[in-house]
Amino acid sequence: MSTASVLFDAPGPRARLRNNILTLVSVVVLLAIAYVVIKGLSDKGQFAGKLWEPFLQGQVWTGQIIPGIVATLQAAVLSAVLALVFGVVFGLGRLSDHAWIRVPAGAVVEFFRAIPLLLLIFFAQAGPATISGYTVSVPAFAAVVIGLTLYNGSVLAEVFRAGVLSVPRGQSEAGYSLGLRKSGVMRLILLPQATTAMMPAIVSQMVVLLKDTALGWVIAYEELLNYGLKQIPSNFGNLIPSAIVISLVYIAINLALSYVATRLERRGRRSRRSSANVVGAPAAVGVRTGE
Repeated sequence: MSTASVLFDAPGPRARLRNNILTLVSVVVLLAIAYVVIKGLSDKGQFAGKLWEPFLQGQVWTGQIIPGIVATLQAAVLSAVLALVFGVVFGLGRLSDHAWIRVPAGAVVEFFRAIPLLLLIFFAQAGPATISGYTVSVPAFAAVVIGLTLYNGSVLAEVFRAGVLSVPRGQSEAGYSLGLRKSGVMRLILLPQATTAMMPAIVSQMVVLLKDTALGWVIAYEELLNYGLKQIPSNFGNLIPSAIVISLVYIAINLALSYVATRLERRGRRSRRSSANVVGAPAAVGVRTGE
């Protein structure tokens, strides 16, 4: 019996017909909605050539869009690195056998997960200024990075904790039977296996982090969304075309990020499989030769 038949019954002729009809109706409805939206934009003149012409000019890309992309990537990359470090530290802290480590780590993670990211960014910039009597100012870039690190790091801490706990218990018990300490079991056995399980969630959170850099617009951080929905439309009066182009840029960046992460995951799986084959080969030879 196949795995699919265990999980659910294979649809019969009537069920397949019903599914095909529902699929066709859904496609027709989506096409109708797209037609209404496109026609409405066309009637309002949003597809006029003069509104899209700025995106054919080199200075718009070199002076606004590309600097916005660079600013977005700078904030995203730094925040991603710090969030991963934050997630590993507090995720492992939540797995500690010592309550004085486990409880505070859990409190920190739950606290920052419960606060909306926009408020974290706002407090990161306005908090120090208010407390110091406006003698200390936090740059917009730093405020965005702090907010993204605390929020996404807390989410990643749960991802790391769940990934480690997803490894079968027998794996750690085997490590302890070989005389490894908990740190060795974690480093050599649990984390390498948990990485494969965690990778899709980590990639998804990195995509979320990249998109969340757009919240820096609220504190005047000049990233891609700031250029795309504020500066370019103020110069050319093309808000909708600018929003469409900026959306396509975000989609391209996120697809590239997902592609790179997928390649790294596949390479990691191949390297671990190769290592396992190399380690297992002498044992197999010994069994065949009777040694």
